[in-house]
Amino acid sequence: MNYSIREMRKEEYSLLGDFLYEAIYIPDGTAAPPKSVIACPELQVYIADFGNSKHDKALIAEVDGNIVGAIWARIMNDYGHIDDNTPSLAMSVLKAYRGMGIGTSLLTQMMSTEKAAGYAKLSLSVQKDNYAVKLYRKAGFIAVKETDEEYIMIVNLNSIYKTIVFDYKNGLPRL
Repeated sequence: MNYSIREMRKEEYSLLGDFLYEAIYIPDGTAAPPKSVIACPELQVYIADFGNSKHDKALIAEVDGNIVGAIWARIMNDYGHIDDNTPSLAMSVLKAYRGMGIGTSLLTQMMSTEKAAGYAKLSLSVQKDNYAVKLYRKAGFIAVKETDEEYIMIVNLNSIYKTIVFDYKNGLPRL
């Protein structure tokens, strides 16, 4: 499958709510919450006024002109917050496009983008049962805190960046 990764345009920031909803981990056999759940203050921190801070960055994945995935980073007091100098990540890929390497490409490109912007590390929060834990570990994230249900993970961009190689097929760095 051919896809491309690019910077999200300002007029596309409104899509972050849809991708935030897609990022909510829903265990097998559990009913999905209503989409209105993204209006909760603890989730709005991921998208409210996105683009108004120099720390806000977003990338998207496109297939045939359709946006199928997004990753965004900002310094915020979210579930994955570790300090005021470390951007937290949020990411999702539409279900029909998962397992095709798009998430890995989004994550790798964002790591490169944030490293180039001068950040030393990135953080995130992920449910322990979420299959994305494997993706994050493969990318170099390590758990620095854990609760009964989730990991708070960080990646040191100064050390992991050395393991990124160039993927000539997609024209992007990859792990």
